[in-house]
Amino acid sequence: MTDEQQAVYPTGLRERKKRRTRDALLHAALDLFTGQGYEETTVDEIVDAVEVSQRTFFRYFASKEEAAFAIQEMVESHFLSELRRRPASEAPFEAMRSAVLCAWNSIGEAIEAIITVELHMRTYRMIESTPSLLAAHLRRSVDLENQVALLIAEREGLDVRTDPRPRVAVAAFSGVMRVTGQLWGHGRDTSVDSLRALTEVYLDQLGPALAGNWRAGAGAGPG
Repeated sequence: MTDEQQAVYPTGLRERKKRRTRDALLHAALDLFTGQGYEETTVDEIVDAVEVSQRTFFRYFASKEEAAFAIQEMVESHFLSELRRRPASEAPFEAMRSAVLCAWNSIGEAIEAIITVELHMRTYRMIESTPSLLAAHLRRSVDLENQVALLIAEREGLDVRTDPRPRVAVAAFSGVMRVTGQLWGHGRDTSVDSLRALTEVYLDQLGPALAGNWRAGAGAGPG
């Protein structure tokens, strides 16, 4: 059993019961957030949908915001774990590319054990359209970029305080990830496979976009 499957399917009756309660609260919260609005949804409505107490909700989530980003947190943690496992022989950008594509190969099952991918997409759209959540999303993105830059610097034996390359590489990579996320979030195909394919296409265009000649006839864009 993989680490992700163990997280989704914990062993022990008590742990499985706790996981089911957390998953039910998360599903109810995201369904309400996307159906009637994040700001309009109260914790009382979430716990009423699951027939538990407010105390139970706050046992699993510190706030509504934490619930809104719970799946994204899981995805980001999975990516960081994959990045730590990449072989030292890979160049920094290749390590990030391989890590994110490997993450999307397996994270779909973990997501669908909790919510549908369609609800995940609706949640992404809701975050992008809710000012308070969008601000939190941008703050979280900066925090993740810092973590990744430190990981890359450690892999390469560099000091991010004196060498700008880790932060520059991560900023470029993160920019592509934001673009693909937005395109997927506004698309019709809600599958994880479509997000992975879109990510791969756009990551493969990063090098040509930065170094290539864009003038007509000088090179091909994404097909």
